[in-house]
Amino acid sequence: SSIDCSDTVGEYISGADWRIKANANVGYSHAGLISNVAGKVIANFWLDEIYAPEEGLAHRQGDIHIHDLDCLTGYCAGWSLRALLNDGFNGVAGRVSSRPPRHFREALGQMSNFLGILQSEWAGAQAFSSFDTYLAPYVFYDNLSYAEVKKAIRQFVYNLNVPARWGQSPFTNITLDIVVPEDLRNLYPTYRDEHLFKGIDNQFLLDRAQARDIGLRSLADMSFAHFEAEMELINLAYYEVMTEGDATGQPFTFPIPTVNITEDFNWDSRVATAIFENAAKVGSSYFQNFIGSQYIRDPGTGERRPNPEAYSPGAVRSMCCRLQLDLRELLKRGNGLFGSAEMTGSLGVVTINMAALGYRFKGDLPGLMAELDRLMDIAKSTLEKKRAFVQKMYDRGLYPFTARYLPFLRNHFSTIGVNGMNEMVRNFTGDTSDLTEEDGIAMALDILDHMRAKLVVYQENTGNLYNLEATPAEGTTYRFAKEDKKRFPGILQAGCDENIYYTNSSQIPVDHTDDPFEALELQNELQCKYTGGTVLHLYMSEKLSGADAARNFLKKVLTNYRLPYVTLTPVFSVCDTHGYLDGEQPECPTCGERTKVWTRVMGYFR
Repeated sequence: SSIDCSDTVGEYISGADWRIKANANVGYSHAGLISNVAGKVIANFWLDEIYAPEEGLAHRQGDIHIHDLDCLTGYCAGWSLRALLNDGFNGVAGRVSSRPPRHFREALGQMSNFLGILQSEWAGAQAFSSFDTYLAPYVFYDNLSYAEVKKAIRQFVYNLNVPARWGQSPFTNITLDIVVPEDLRNLYPTYRDEHLFKGIDNQFLLDRAQARDIGLRSLADMSFAHFEAEMELINLAYYEVMTEGDATGQPFTFPIPTVNITEDFNWDSRVATAIFENAAKVGSSYFQNFIGSQYIRDPGTGERRPNPEAYSPGAVRSMCCRLQLDLRELLKRGNGLFGSAEMTGSLGVVTINMAALGYRFKGDLPGLMAELDRLMDIAKSTLEKKRAFVQKMYDRGLYPFTARYLPFLRNHFSTIGVNGMNEMVRNFTGDTSDLTEEDGIAMALDILDHMRAKLVVYQENTGNLYNLEATPAEGTTYRFAKEDKKRFPGILQAGCDENIYYTNSSQIPVDHTDDPFEALELQNELQCKYTGGTVLHLYMSEKLSGADAARNFLKKVLTNYRLPYVTLTPVFSVCDTHGYLDGEQPECPTCGERTKVWTRVMGYFR
C-alpha cells in the first residue's frame, strides 16, 4: 500500500482522522501527530508484509479488528516487581545502570523509570503485582512517617501521569494485596539474591522488629509477613493521593489499581475505608473477586461448592515457574482488563465483529457458527504470525529492556475477543431479543463456550497459550459500526447519527437499567466465560453517600456473585477553580464556569 504524506499529516492536523479520538489516553498534539503518522506506516507493513491478503481484507472491511497495528510490538505485559527490586534497573549496553534500591524513594524512582521505558517496547498496559507487599520493607528500613510515605507516592503517581511516549502517559496498572498473600508470607525481600537487610546492624530497627516478633534474632530474619504495618501506610497514602487528584481536583488516570479481595480481607480496616471512600467518590479501583468467584451453586441443592475453574491469588506466581503448561485447559491471564500477573501478558489481540455476524446470518445459526469459525481461524493465523515476528524481533534486540527482564515469551497469551454481542442477538432475532432476555443470554453463552473449545484446540495445535477476552474495544467499536453502516445500511446499531457504536463485548446496553443488581444478574454467567481481561462497570449516576455505602454494596456483590472483576464507576465533575463536584454538573454552581464531566472509559478516566 502507498500512503499520501500530505493527506496523512493534513487529516491529523485538521482533526478529520477518527483515530485521533480512538484512544482516550492520547491527546491532540505534535507527539500525537508523530505517533499517528508512524502508526499508519507500520500498520501497512503488517497488512502488506506479514499477514495474508484474506487476513488483511477481513480487518479492512471490519469483520475482525487486529489491534495495535501501529506498533511492531506485543500488547501488554506484567513484570516481576520483586525481580526489579532485587536486580535494579540496569543491564542494557550503552544505557544508564542503577544498583538495586535500598530506600523507598529509590525503589519508586526505578519503578517509574522502568514503566516509562518498557511502555515504549509494548503497545498496551504495563503492570506490577503485589505493589504494597514488595515495597513495605523499604518503608520499614527508612522508618518513614505517613506524611513522608504519602509525599513519595504522590511524586510516583505524578510521574506516571505525565505524557511520555508519543503523547501518552505510560499505561500502567498495579495490583494491591492489602493482606500479604499466603505464598509470600515466609519469603524475604532481597538485594542481589541476599536478604535486603543482610549485614545491617541497627539496634533501633531491630527493637522495632522484635516488638512485632520476639523470635527475630536479626533484621535478616524478617519476612514479608512482618511488614503489614508498612503495607497499611502505603495503601492509605496511595488511596488518599488518588482520591484527592491533582492541583485542580481532577482524577489521576494511572496507575490503575486492582485490589485483591480475598476471604481474609478486613472490610472494616482503615485501608478498606480509604478504598471505599475512593470508590464512592471517583472509582479508581478494579476489584478482583477471590470470594464469590471461588464457588459455584449446585443447581440441585443451591448449596455453594468449590469452583474448579477458580483463579487463586498465587496462581500466576506459580505459573511463571512452570516449564510446561497444560495446554488442554484455558488458563486465566489474571489481574484484570489492564493488568497482567507477573511475567505474563498478551502478545496480540484480535476482536471479532459479532454484530455483523448477527446481521449477515439472521435466523441462520449454523451459518453464523461456520463464519465465526472461519474468522477465528483467521484471527489465530494472524496471532501466530505476530508471535513469530515479535519473537524474531526479540531475538534481534529490538526490545532491549524487555529481553533484559523477560527471559522468554512463552507465558504470554494470544488473545481473541468479541465486540457487539448484544447487537448480534438483536440483528439475528430481528430485534425481538437482546442480552437482557434469557434466550439472548443463552445464545451468547453457547457461542462463548464454542469459542473457548476452539481456543483449547488452538493451544494443543500450536503449543501457545490462548485466551478469550472482553476486549476494551474503545476505538474498534466505532470502526466496526462505521464500516458496517456502509456495507449493511439496515443493520441495527447502538447510538445514532455520527455517534453509532456497538455495546462492548457481551455487556448489556448501557442505558438498560439504573439498578446495578439487575445488571449483575444479567451479566454474572457471561462475565465468567472470559479467561483474559474482563470487568463489569457498575455505572453510578452520582457519588454513593460515602465509604459505608460503597463497602456494603461491594461486599454484597463480591460475596454473592461469581464475576471475576467489578468496578464502581461514578460520574462527577471538576471545576478548574473549585475542584470536585458530585454527579454531572456542566456548570460550576459557585462560579458558573464550564466544568469537565468525568467518568471512566473502559478502565481509565475521561
